[in-house]
Amino acid sequence: MFDRIDLTVETPAVTAADMILPAPVEGTAEAAARVAAAMQMQEARMVEAGLTGMQALNARASGEALERFAAPNQAGRALLMKAGEAGGLTARGWTRTLRLARTIADLDGADGVLRRHVAEALMYRRSTVGAHEDFDRQASRRALFPVQESGAGQTPFVWN
Repeated sequence: MFDRIDLTVETPAVTAADMILPAPVEGTAEAAARVAAAMQMQEARMVEAGLTGMQALNARASGEALERFAAPNQAGRALLMKAGEAGGLTARGWTRTLRLARTIADLDGADGVLRRHVAEALMYRRSTVGAHEDFDRQASRRALFPVQESGAGQTPFVWN
């Protein structure tokens, strides 16, 4: 089930120490401009290939289009192979990693998918593996310690 999730990102709580840090170099406007540029790159690439509409999205690319536009360089392919051999990727996960790496490359303004783009995509995919294990662990706890029905106005006990 978690293999259907393209990426996960943990967002820890903001601490008081975080609040005194300087503002990030890239603000919302800059990030939006980078996303718009990436979308234009993606659209131009797919239109040139004769793909339109939903087919023209990295997220929908498959088969020949995916191989043509998301094929990583040799170092990226080696990293992807290593992840696959380690058992961290199913066939679906492999495809989703390539799509995500292509999108990361677009956001980076790169023409090709490089090792660093594959590494970042794998990092986000690895989070889904951990999420799956956490989900299974929490489901086991819920089976061992079910939530008790509470009376009106009482908060139910939940084991975390």
